[in-house]
Amino acid sequence: MLTGHGAVVFAEVKARSSARFGLPAEAVGPAKQRRIRGLAGRFLRENRVPGGRLRFDVVSVLDGQVEVIEAAF
Repeated sequence: MLTGHGAVVFAEVKARSSARFGLPAEAVGPAKQRRIRGLAGRFLRENRVPGGRLRFDVVSVLDGQVEVIEAAF
């Protein structure tokens, strides 16, 4: 979790050594997104983080190249 610009940001990081089995970001499908949203909600409740803007980013690492997809879902 990172904070910045008034938002609480949760980032899922996926890394692959090659694109042979698809791009790393493609591994964050609907089921994974639901799980991350649920875990984020639990974290916010348990840690009493004040309400505000949430953002879910995906960080894709492929062969040493890093791409940050802001507000991916």
